[in-house]
Amino acid sequence: MNRPVLATALAALMIGVSACATPAADPASPAAVTAPTASQAQSSGEALAAVITDYEAFLKRHDPFGASQEGDEAAKSRLPDLSREGELARRPELVALSDRLAAIDVTALSPAEAQNHAFATWLITRAIEGIDLDVSRMAFNSEGGFGQSAAYIAGSARLTDRDDVEAWLTRLENMGPLFDATLANARRGLDTGLLQSRSVVESALLLAETDAALTAATDPLLRPTANLPASIPEGERRAYQARAESIVRDHIQPRRRAWRDFLKDDYLPVAPETPGLVHRPGGRDIYAWLVRGYTTTDLTPDQVHQIGLDEVARIRARMEIEMRAAGWTGDFPGFLTFLRTDPQFYASTREELLEKASEMSKRADDGLPALFGTLPRLPYGVRPVPAEIEANYTTGRYFSGSMRNGIAGGYMVNTSRLDQRPLYELPALTLHEAVPGHHLQIALQQEAADQPYFRRDANVTAFTEGWGLYAEFLGEEMGFYRTPYERFGRLSYEMWRACRLVADTGMHWMGWSVEQARTCFTDNSALAPHNIETELQRYVGWPGQATAYKIGEIRLRQIRTRAEAALGEDFDVRAFHDALLVPGPLPLALLDAHMDRWIEEQRAKQ
Repeated sequence: MNRPVLATALAALMIGVSACATPAADPASPAAVTAPTASQAQSSGEALAAVITDYEAFLKRHDPFGASQEGDEAAKSRLPDLSREGELARRPELVALSDRLAAIDVTALSPAEAQNHAFATWLITRAIEGIDLDVSRMAFNSEGGFGQSAAYIAGSARLTDRDDVEAWLTRLENMGPLFDATLANARRGLDTGLLQSRSVVESALLLAETDAALTAATDPLLRPTANLPASIPEGERRAYQARAESIVRDHIQPRRRAWRDFLKDDYLPVAPETPGLVHRPGGRDIYAWLVRGYTTTDLTPDQVHQIGLDEVARIRARMEIEMRAAGWTGDFPGFLTFLRTDPQFYASTREELLEKASEMSKRADDGLPALFGTLPRLPYGVRPVPAEIEANYTTGRYFSGSMRNGIAGGYMVNTSRLDQRPLYELPALTLHEAVPGHHLQIALQQEAADQPYFRRDANVTAFTEGWGLYAEFLGEEMGFYRTPYERFGRLSYEMWRACRLVADTGMHWMGWSVEQARTCFTDNSALAPHNIETELQRYVGWPGQATAYKIGEIRLRQIRTRAEAALGEDFDVRAFHDALLVPGPLPLALLDAHMDRWIEEQRAKQ
């Protein structure tokens, strides 16, 4: 799961996207100091509670999407401020929160409080650093800009009464400044040399041209008012629909055209062919910061690159075994060609692909009780990627839902280009995006009533995407992969994430060309050519994010290995997974400390 283009469009906020790398203290380690008195503990605990209350108020004020998912009705009509002026105005608030956290005596906090203190400190530090580096200049990627985010927002709108309709129309009226801010941020990138490469701009321009050509019948921003509830009289429904059309025609469409023209006339002519932040002013510092944040570690890009190479070699050896199990007697490149071209591995219609994904989703549901003691209340659906964005979209994705707002989670399947969507990869994709992957983890996080709001809303990429990849591995324990082809497909997906480490660091740190980055995928995975190209453009335009998956999964599997070794026959996989998931995601250093503490607690019960 990634938050479609929203993660880029909301780069100015950078509040919960990824945690900073170096913890101020390990809250699980015994403090080598005198134990605090009761009054000291109360004072520190109260101070922390006050800071968290103010931090959460800050988050809800500046991130109305997260607030509305929690049931804040007023937030449904609001939008964030994506402008440079807005983020600079937020900086003093964040610094003040950081200073208040630094003044708290961490040794006087309980382990749970110390964990919250460290996590909030990381997130706030990360937000300040993002503002100082002006990362909001990277205002779009190969999946577009705010226009695509607006469509995502519309797709998540559920209008059940007049108040909902009025809130949506107010939000629609206020979208204009977000288009303006996105353009201004991208222009600042243009002026300062922090440019997306030409191929990324071309992809974004295609989407912008599609947006500029939308009609009332095809515009995703008009879908929320197209089918209003029958409880609203027909005359009022028509009036609401006319109002929405007027807003889009008079305020949104001119800005869509301005965005298209900016990309075509101003940005594209000077966009460099060469990808990579290493070639942009200040790019090395920005990329190293992105890698630290997305992986939530202190790993350097060079170290991440080497980990990727090591993983490629390890996974390739396992792929050879499954290739022979499938009965293939030829060489590895020949097997990849067979998998990429034989019709038996591809659905013949969009409906067939969606039906197979749905069947696999229910089969995955069936395996959950054996691995998890706690399951979420929120269900999920299997849906096609919207037609207006499918051409440049990834093969699948997860959209979070909201029980409070009556919206299920969504496992999104790209049903375009069927000859590029092999069925042997579909089991791993389903486990990653639906259950036990993103839906299970994110829904449990949203339902973690014992946790403060900032933790229920935090998006720690290394944990979230590491869990998604770990969920693909769990398919082996679930007996989910039924043929050598499906097992090879699972390994091909794991190879995909290992090659990400190689390709992302190669392009953005080592100065590789796209052709050099492509080689890892074409030579070592069964990914279809279209998927490889889509993914490469994603890495070119969204630096660092792709490094989180494998780094997170490696750490999760290391933690499990430690738990199994320490607990032996008393290891309970259901209790282990609950300990990992129920509290919500954590940066990897804090996760290590949290799970080591859990392991010791389990050993004490033996």
